[in-house]
Amino acid sequence: MSPSTPVTSKHSPRAHGRLLASGLVALAAAGTTFSATDPRATNTAPAQAAAAHEAAVAKSIVGLQPFREVVANPIEAAGGRGTATLVNLNPQINTRYLLTVHWPDGSESSYDLENPQPHSQKLALDSNFLTGIELLDGGTRRPCNLFAGGSTNPLEVARKSPVAYAPLCDGRLYLRNPVKGHLTRLEAEAEFVRNNLWGGEKVTVIFHHLLEDTHRETAQLHAAGEQSAQTTAGAATDDTPLPALIDVNYANRVLTPAGLGISLEGVHGAVRPGAWYAASGNPGVYVSLIEPQFIDAAILQSRTGTVNALDSVEASSLCYLVAFDLDRFDLGYSLGTEHPSVEWSEHIQPQMKDPSIPGPDGIGTIAPLVSTGLISPPSAAKTVATFAGGFKRMHGAFKYGALATVNHGSHYGFVVDGVVFSRLQPGLATLYVLADGSVHMKTWDVQDDRLLGGIRYARQNGVPLVEYDERSQSTIPGPLVSQWGPGNWSGSEDLKLRSLRAGLALQQHAQKRFLIYAVFSDATPSAMARVFQAYRCRYGMHLDMNALEHSYLALYRRSGAQLSVDYLIEGMSEAEKNTSGETVPRFLGYPDNRDFFFLMRRSE
Repeated sequence: MSPSTPVTSKHSPRAHGRLLASGLVALAAAGTTFSATDPRATNTAPAQAAAAHEAAVAKSIVGLQPFREVVANPIEAAGGRGTATLVNLNPQINTRYLLTVHWPDGSESSYDLENPQPHSQKLALDSNFLTGIELLDGGTRRPCNLFAGGSTNPLEVARKSPVAYAPLCDGRLYLRNPVKGHLTRLEAEAEFVRNNLWGGEKVTVIFHHLLEDTHRETAQLHAAGEQSAQTTAGAATDDTPLPALIDVNYANRVLTPAGLGISLEGVHGAVRPGAWYAASGNPGVYVSLIEPQFIDAAILQSRTGTVNALDSVEASSLCYLVAFDLDRFDLGYSLGTEHPSVEWSEHIQPQMKDPSIPGPDGIGTIAPLVSTGLISPPSAAKTVATFAGGFKRMHGAFKYGALATVNHGSHYGFVVDGVVFSRLQPGLATLYVLADGSVHMKTWDVQDDRLLGGIRYARQNGVPLVEYDERSQSTIPGPLVSQWGPGNWSGSEDLKLRSLRAGLALQQHAQKRFLIYAVFSDATPSAMARVFQAYRCRYGMHLDMNALEHSYLALYRRSGAQLSVDYLIEGMSEAEKNTSGETVPRFLGYPDNRDFFFLMRRSE
């Protein structure tokens, strides 16, 4: 079986696994692998694998990986001899491996393995070691006995474990196990409506519009002299993010937010709009608040051809922003247990759907890979923040405009641990993290596919809110900000776009780069663009919307074994689980059905 041989969804899961295993063995035997040191791994994929990646045919998730490295080897266990096939799904990233064991009686099992030390450790099969794999770390070879013991072999014991990440090889490796992701009450109700009522999606859309302005927040505005806020707090330096450009009429005013859930250093009550304040107990994290009406009039009156005028409601609705110093943090991204999925979006034009394949990338499932909706144990110990991801696949494609008529409707792409789960599509707003940990945002172009082998994480979500204009050396709104359909901003066809929304942006100040997550309590894309303009962001994109759990951000502070959780908006705590009276944080303490980002503190 060649790497492009279709694996269609009509097969049973067991048959699907058999086709995958036999195909991998054939691929390895054919000598079509390449090593992580091969120069092709740094820029272009082998032609055969690249063709399979791009082909509009049914395939497995492995067939979607253009840089995969495949090796096969005989193995020996209590039940006799078999064949193990080990796939390094992206050798440059070196984090995810698929191990498939095929026995002479036709049975087989697949295991999604996570390498927690991708910079130093590599997994290998050796013909002289038939009862397991080897872990290569520099000149050290550590045997990892996985197959001996029949049904009690370490792999099967790990698979039967109830945890999402079962340790193997003395914790040097993890088996990712399927788990059920948590569904919030609001999500459960929406899913019930969608799945059980005729016209359920339309009913859900109407339900969201009935909630319009529900989460709207404002803040009391005072003269600065009336408050006790320290005058030095929030002062801009080269080590802090750029403050927003504020109208002179609000320069000596302060506001008092009621819903902020993060304590600020040196602040008791009031803050200056657009200024940044250090988050208590979390060096390198800053918080700012603003209402669009406070923004410099020159910004609000610019580019009126691409940005709608703000009505009085959204102009006076509070926005919360959190900035992370990227010198101090690494950014990660994870899929939820269910979302975003990989099948066709029902949001696309009917003619864009190819009925011969189960999804726009040729896959209808990520099996046998596993998405846990949970941060892995090694990353969890370093995590200081999590925030919600983007649209579900259901809404993550275009129905209107130019992007609706190309690339099967331009479904939003995503990459995790170097594994392509959905191809990155040109024209879409994209956040990506390279193998060196650097964070980037841009509108994806076909030429950017050359970066794919070195991408650790990526998430697309719609089109840009703001971009940086090199000619004017300034931030400008994206070209589709005021166009509901072509921008896929969600909302309704009668242009009721005002809602709780979240966005993500990059800002550069002096030698510093900051990742900014923003929650807009009641806004249209136009208000979001104006706020990111005011903060002089280099690029900005939309994330999710409509509910606090969809715009969730939590910060974590550790003191010994004690973990304290601070929520950007106090109401976000309602998304959490409670066990025996204790709050268990989302994404960090239990699996979630939705995708998310997480920030890990670097060693200092």
